[in-house]
Amino acid sequence: MPASGLAQRIRWNLLAGFSSSLWAALIGLLVIPLYLKYLGIEAYGLIGFFATLQALFWLFDLGLSPTINREVSRCSVSGNWQEAGSLLHTFAVIYWTMGTAMALFLVTLAPIIAEYWLQSRRLPIGTITHSIMIMGLIVACRWPIALYQGALIGAQRLTISSGISSVMVTLGNIGAVGVLAFISPTIEAFFIWQAGVGLVHVATMRWATWRLIGYQSGLRFQFDALKRIWRFSAGMSGVAVSTMILMQFDKVLLSKILSLDDFGRYALAGVVTSGLYVLLTPVFNVIYPRFTALIVAGNTEELTNLYRLGTRLLSAILFPIATVSGVFAGDFVHLWTGNLDLSIKVAPIISLLLMGTAINGVMIFPYALQLANEEVRLPLKICIILIIGIIPTTIFLALNYGAIGAAAAWTLMNSVYLLMGSWLTHRMFLKGIGLKWLFWDVGVPLVFSLLVIRFVGERIHNFGQSPIVNLAMAFGLVLISILLTISASPRLVTMLRNVFKNKKLA
Repeated sequence: MPASGLAQRIRWNLLAGFSSSLWAALIGLLVIPLYLKYLGIEAYGLIGFFATLQALFWLFDLGLSPTINREVSRCSVSGNWQEAGSLLHTFAVIYWTMGTAMALFLVTLAPIIAEYWLQSRRLPIGTITHSIMIMGLIVACRWPIALYQGALIGAQRLTISSGISSVMVTLGNIGAVGVLAFISPTIEAFFIWQAGVGLVHVATMRWATWRLIGYQSGLRFQFDALKRIWRFSAGMSGVAVSTMILMQFDKVLLSKILSLDDFGRYALAGVVTSGLYVLLTPVFNVIYPRFTALIVAGNTEELTNLYRLGTRLLSAILFPIATVSGVFAGDFVHLWTGNLDLSIKVAPIISLLLMGTAINGVMIFPYALQLANEEVRLPLKICIILIIGIIPTTIFLALNYGAIGAAAAWTLMNSVYLLMGSWLTHRMFLKGIGLKWLFWDVGVPLVFSLLVIRFVGERIHNFGQSPIVNLAMAFGLVLISILLTISASPRLVTMLRNVFKNKKLA
């Protein structure tokens, strides 16, 4: 592909990914106060529990979604869509079978989970049991979506995938508010609506994927295809399992030891923090295949430039947003929910989770570099080391300090991940740039945000202005800090100019 066409494809994919992620985050933030109004904090705790369940079930993805991403990308280059279709059909059989099994599992265990696991003060056991059973139906409907989404991304059709996701997010959230407001303000009604939207979503994604690849009659389950990809898939499955333990262990623990209303506050803080993935997910979906192409072409110089400058750009945006958002978290939650008491309790949790997530976010570049080199053992080793160290730390801090302790453990874990993970990565790949990457591309924007922006932000916050005024000044502070950090790197400014002028991405 010509350089101008490549830059244009990257720009459109980034735009589609950012737009979809931003829209999903905004819709999610807008509807949560309405969910709290119609359902209450305990029922919202059930929504948070369902989100945790969905994340835990990805342990059984078996690495198939990233594998179909890679395989469809490879087939699209060679034009061998028949092979891509055969593999997609084989994976689809596995996905639909596992989705059905997980649904039956939840339906069977629903009474036990409702009575012995979740700590409810006001919701009847029957209501919780019925809700968990419906969760099983939602899981079955949504489970294969990742497969079709991975295929579309592998074919570099992020615009199609993002467009469908945006429509379904809108339908799921706005429609749920309508159901609660005009039909039935119950948690069961909420989950029934989500099940229906999930069914429409997976059907649409399936249609779009097969329309792109071209459906072929007579497709059969291919054991030979599984034999060919099982090593990479097994490695990715191990990474997914260990990553999920790291990402979701705190929520599983807190769902047991905290009351549903306290867990609901932690889940609420998690929703705010997840807004950072508006940046992270699209960036990873673009840089991973680009890194792969540069490695195959043997273009180490361009790979190094993109790796370092991309990290510096992401750090320049990510750390100021996380730091300023942490300082003004209370104002945001107060303005968002209208509940001053809730904002006071949730703000310190949000601040800690934001910083930990931001540090985790810059590590998508080393992680993408590992996968682009077909290295799955290294991220697995890193995750296992982190699990061994962080599980007892999380248990101790959560039991003694509750939700704030769990949030502190998350930040601590990601700080260790940054230091250890970057060192291990650069011992194998792009040798000689490890300290430069850590100090200049990550460290300088991080220290600038923590020392300068946080100092100024706290002074602004102490003026005692209204939440609206504080958030307006916070927005301006973020923009100024981003521009200052970017302008301090002439090479980064040059790269951005080249991207927007359709020149070669370096």
